[in-house]
Amino acid sequence: MGFFFTTAPRPGEVLFDPACGTGGFLTSAIRHMRERYVKTPEDEVKMQRALRATEKKQLPHMLCVTNMLLHNIDDPSFVRHDNSLSRPYVSYTKADRVDIVLTNPPFGGREEDGIESNFPKHFQTRETADLFLALIIRLLKSGGRAAMVLPDGSLFGEGVKTRLKEHLLEECDLHTIVRLPNSVFKPYASIGTNLLFFTKGEPTREIWFYEHRVPEGQKAYSMTKPIRVEHLKPCVDWWNDRKESAVAWKVSLDEVKARNYNLDFKNPHTIADDHGDPEELLAKLEDAEKQTATLRDGLKTILAEALLR
Repeated sequence: MGFFFTTAPRPGEVLFDPACGTGGFLTSAIRHMRERYVKTPEDEVKMQRALRATEKKQLPHMLCVTNMLLHNIDDPSFVRHDNSLSRPYVSYTKADRVDIVLTNPPFGGREEDGIESNFPKHFQTRETADLFLALIIRLLKSGGRAAMVLPDGSLFGEGVKTRLKEHLLEECDLHTIVRLPNSVFKPYASIGTNLLFFTKGEPTREIWFYEHRVPEGQKAYSMTKPIRVEHLKPCVDWWNDRKESAVAWKVSLDEVKARNYNLDFKNPHTIADDHGDPEELLAKLEDAEKQTATLRDGLKTILAEALLR
């Protein structure tokens, strides 16, 4: 997964997924470390001891534990069956801080009554993804890195979302947002999503955006044609030598503030679709509605005659 060329987890760094599902991010991080950094049995022990994870739902939790065993993790009891959001925000202290967070928290969902009261008043909401963002900022050590998936709504939303984004940009360097096409999570979700990469300890000064596009010759991602690691190679190649291009651009903190912390910046290099003259479109709509009415009346006549036979 493309997350790991950016967060670069190493054995001994505490890595946490607070909404781990079946453990996909964990297994990818484990594989990444074993391929690059685990050279001795001691390295393996250091890596395994620094893993942390929580999953709320029973079946994914069980599958994650199984996944860890299948990936030769000696003691998968670090995968807790719990809701990371059910613990009071202020109870997470320095002892709970982690080096890395990798997560794809549930989005589009709402927490049950009372969960929001675990958070400070200005962050209280029942939207799951927003609460996880607040929690992740809290959990990171100074210098800690995070990569997480968030829906488009978290970028342009107002109210609590605005306060969360302001807090994120003050506490962390949100250095990169990778914009993904709507089809990445099909068939489970068909909304636009984004990969946010940030480091805690320094405020944001500018944000790079990278627009990931579906491979040429393919209309969308699907179950039979899912996103693959090789599809992210152009982004990996761009990462260490950042230049503006047809799919990459950057914005300043001042630009973000001027938009009241709306992070939904569209690709400035893309020419907006010309949808035509509004009056012509309305005329075409009226014609289509008249044709629909005529067809409907004709269908009624046919059905009436059929019933009389």
